Amino acid sequence: MTITNKPVLELLDDRSPDVSTEFLNSLAGYRLRQVSNVFMSEFAAAMAGTGMRPVQVSIISVVDENPGIRQGEIGRALGVARANMAPLMAELEAMGLLTRIPDEADRRAVSVFLTKQGQAMLKNCKARIMANERRVLERLTESERKTLLRLLNKI
Repeated sequence: MTITNKPVLELLDDRSPDVSTEFLNSLAGYRLRQVSNVFMSEFAAAMAGTGMRPVQVSIISVVDENPGIRQGEIGRALGVARANMAPLMAELEAMGLLTRIPDEADRRAVSVFLTKQGQAMLKNCKARIMANERRVLERLTESERKTLLRLLNKI
């Protein structure tokens, strides 16, 4: 689904106008999921050509903000299962976006850093993501966007 000049939820309601979804539309969880689906679709379109998925962007963003962070800390911060972190990290390392360096104090621990290529990819992804956010949320004022984030963070 590509965003037009209609509000996202109105676009969703237009999919089958003869079918009543009044109860579902009264549920915050249902509406959040519907909006999330639109955001994910738009995210995929925005990331076209980068080869990046949301979890990958999340990981390199955390590493950028926390140079030298340990792999396990990244997983805990993002809610990614321990078993999934190793392959994700290996994938990002193979893409040349990050490097893992054994911790000198604890050889079992590994510190993670972005490479120059990782920094460039993150910069590119952030620009695409911010443009996407502006496009999807363009019907909201700046104050409404701040309120939306405040309310979502409160849940």
